[in-house]
Amino acid sequence: METRTKPLSGRIALVAGATRGAGRAIAVALGTAGATVYVTGRTTRDKVSEVGRTTETIEQTAELVTAAGGEGVAVPTDHLEIDQVRALVERIDAEQGRLDILVNDVWGGEHLVEFDKKIWETDLTGGLRMLELGVRTHAITSRLAVPLLIRHPGGLVVEMTDGTAEYNTRFRLNFFYDLVKNAPLRMAFALAHDLEGVGGTAVALTPGWLRSEQMLAAFGVTEENWRDAIEKVPGFEIAESPTYVGRAVAALAADPDRARWNGRSLSSGRLAKEYGFTDVDGSRPDAWGYIIAGETGKPSVEDYR
Repeated sequence: METRTKPLSGRIALVAGATRGAGRAIAVALGTAGATVYVTGRTTRDKVSEVGRTTETIEQTAELVTAAGGEGVAVPTDHLEIDQVRALVERIDAEQGRLDILVNDVWGGEHLVEFDKKIWETDLTGGLRMLELGVRTHAITSRLAVPLLIRHPGGLVVEMTDGTAEYNTRFRLNFFYDLVKNAPLRMAFALAHDLEGVGGTAVALTPGWLRSEQMLAAFGVTEENWRDAIEKVPGFEIAESPTYVGRAVAALAADPDRARWNGRSLSSGRLAKEYGFTDVDGSRPDAWGYIIAGETGKPSVEDYR
């Protein structure tokens, strides 16, 4: 019974970038499935990152993981600092002797995005910072954490991004954002090549239109009344809670046949159909399917939710 209700009992996970949004929800979902989850980020109860939000901290995330039935461990980490990431991995090794799941969700560059600007109109400092936050952090973390992950066969690396490989053939907002959100797709592809011979799996995963804390605040709503924003932003009707993508990662990690996804680009909606989980409201939104269908027609939300 314990195996069925806690399929990840005994597994050790690192969710890099778990302060809020998808990272927090993924950590909690892994905890719900019984995992010990190390959660990292730059915003703590004593320090605020450049994102500037004080309402979420990694300590809160760790507490939510533990409350969900796992064990949450908060480790303040700037994933641009090699020594900090190395110390994090060494701590996991010393305390657990293994790492089974690595989720690269480090980002924190929303405040730097400049919509619909040409490269010559874009702030260069901000653009390069986006590349540091969304690409360099992932490369550093994988390089230092994967040696521990491959110590035991069956390890899983999840590269979080925005957009599926199919959708991201389209231009994404501006030069720098396009690079940042396509890079994890190639990282997953390259990691899959390296991991295949040692029994590991790497995938790229994207949520749909995510009702993150920042998104809800921008629309002036909460998770309880988020539908009030639909009148102003009709497409928001297809939005999904962070829990949805969290359940996607937990289902993937618990799948003994997950190697079949190696190197693939996946979405929360795609995995919901595969594994049978739902969002918190019982629906199965497929935001990327809806968005692509909307380019050539007027899809019904009911067909994609």
